[in-house]
Amino acid sequence: MKKAYLPSIEYIRGVSMLGVVAIHIGAQYLTNPTPNPHLIAILEIASRFSVPIFFFISAFGLFYKIDLAAPFNYLKFLRRRFKAVLLPYLIWSALYLIHDDFFYGTTILDVYSAPEVLFFGLAKYQLYFLVILIWFYLLMPLWIFLIRKMTPARLAVIFLAQIGFNYFSSYSVELFQFTYSLPEDSTLRMFLQWRLNYLVLHYVFIFLLGGMLAVRSEKFFKWLAANKKIVSATFLAALTIHLGYFYYLVYVKNFSLLAAINTAHQLSPTGFFYTIAASIFLFMLFQCVDFGKIIRTGLSALGKNSFFVYLFHPLAITYLDLEFQVMTAPNTIIFYVLTVLISLAIGIIWKKIIEHLS
Repeated sequence: MKKAYLPSIEYIRGVSMLGVVAIHIGAQYLTNPTPNPHLIAILEIASRFSVPIFFFISAFGLFYKIDLAAPFNYLKFLRRRFKAVLLPYLIWSALYLIHDDFFYGTTILDVYSAPEVLFFGLAKYQLYFLVILIWFYLLMPLWIFLIRKMTPARLAVIFLAQIGFNYFSSYSVELFQFTYSLPEDSTLRMFLQWRLNYLVLHYVFIFLLGGMLAVRSEKFFKWLAANKKIVSATFLAALTIHLGYFYYLVYVKNFSLLAAINTAHQLSPTGFFYTIAASIFLFMLFQCVDFGKIIRTGLSALGKNSFFVYLFHPLAITYLDLEFQVMTAPNTIIFYVLTVLISLAIGIIWKKIIEHLS
């Protein structure tokens, strides 16, 4: 039986897209010699759930529709997903390589071969996400097998293993030293250096959590409705702890803002808990709270055009940066709003053109 459409997935996708743009605008703001640490905390720390939550809702959407008792048509699945993801990835990678060669006078293809650029998602800083997503699609039979066998106890084991793996990948001095002791042209060094760009192991738990909750969606939604206060309190606690870790690094450990951002990222223990709490909280928010027609329309517009905004927004950042000579805090906020609005407007126009041509 076909399940009901879930607008909450669309809404979460839109909110997550806003977070991704915030992270990249935060990088622009760091060009200010004296950036406001509290604005940095909003742009770079509070938004850190936005990348891994995409894997959560991707898994939820996939497993919400899949009948685990029925045979899985792997080739049909790949054809549909690759048309939706792989083709845009290749097209936009080519566009960014051509654009950056023209705009900056250099191209990454002068340094790396095309297969390496495409394999690691190096054509533009946001495209690595699609590489990881493609790997999740390629490994879909494995995820189906695991979800069929999944129990809360097994998920708890994966949870602990995920914390350990992410901590090692992010903070191991030995791994860092080994990686950069290898020759620069070493294949192993390349795979270790760019491990965050392709290795799905960094996001296995959040993906499987989305899948497990999707196959138990009725129970999950009932639990959300009955525990709204607990979910909200957990989210606020996780956000407070994650922000607190950032402020601790800045004000107690005297880290630079950039070093604190690179330490309190989404794969850190506090970032990991925050991602889980944010995923559950946003689902509760959009499943159990009625925002009214106007807000729902806005959220729907963000969600439906989020993929285009994700792909396009670095271009908006590049050209807006020509007009913003000094990235003060007010200018940064305006910069962010304009980036979203311009990217969203072009996305809506582009979609209407495609629909008209179709």
